[in-house]
Amino acid sequence: MPVSANLVGPVLRMVDEVDAVVRAIIEDNPDRHIELIDRGAYVRVQAEWCLRVTRASIERHVGRFYEMRELEQILASFAGRITTTSDEFVWQYKR
Repeated sequence: MPVSANLVGPVLRMVDEVDAVVRAIIEDNPDRHIELIDRGAYVRVQAEWCLRVTRASIERHVGRFYEMRELEQILASFAGRITTTSDEFVWQYKR
């Protein structure tokens, strides 16, 4: 992906369930080119303009009930504007 100022997405701390959360983000954004940058202590997940992840997809990948506040606990940072509900997180590029 070329360098872009329109990239959005989470920076996730490396915890046991980070791979499942990343797989859920990929599942919830089938039409997006998603870039993963592994920095050892964290992973940056980014795409242009918009990314989303739903509780339902995270639950499928972690294999248990998942509260979105658990995602808040591993969210070290993010790019873009974030909208959160009890069922999904959405990161968007907005001016």
